[in-house]
Amino acid sequence: MARYELSDGHWNLIKGLFPKQGRGGRWNDHRTMLNGMLWILRSGAPWRDLPERYGKWKSVYHRFNRWRGDGTFDRILKSLRIRLDKQGKIDWDLWLVDGSNVRASRVAAGARKKRTRDSTANPPTTHWVAAAADGEANSTWSLTATAFPLSSDSLPGKRTNRRNSRR
Repeated sequence: MARYELSDGHWNLIKGLFPKQGRGGRWNDHRTMLNGMLWILRSGAPWRDLPERYGKWKSVYHRFNRWRGDGTFDRILKSLRIRLDKQGKIDWDLWLVDGSNVRASRVAAGARKKRTRDSTANPPTTHWVAAAADGEANSTWSLTATAFPLSSDSLPGKRTNRRNSRR
């Protein structure tokens, strides 16, 4: 028995759950095909890197898709689950099989975020605010002046805008 393959005892538990051969040419052995699928799933290798002892990679790939689509894997899982439940080996409060995945964004992988202008977070400076603060439309002072207005008597004789603050 090679690495990632089913033992004889494990195979005997599920061998009767596979589809019977119908029409067409002779199928490859179900056990060999399943061992090839397990090798791919456990090793994480691409299908084309499947060792030759399991047969042609396309045959194993197509059989995997066929069994996934016709419910063969569901029957195997259900049979094993019922067997383990009868033996009292399943705690139903903890039983969970999750086949979902979540695609992470590029930012989650460390990429830089694209900068987007969010009008609620960064409102654009309007020209009348800049004029009221005696500054340019893109002036930081215009935003500060609206948030913290100064009375004219607090700084007598001095203009408080960006152009005159360096004097």
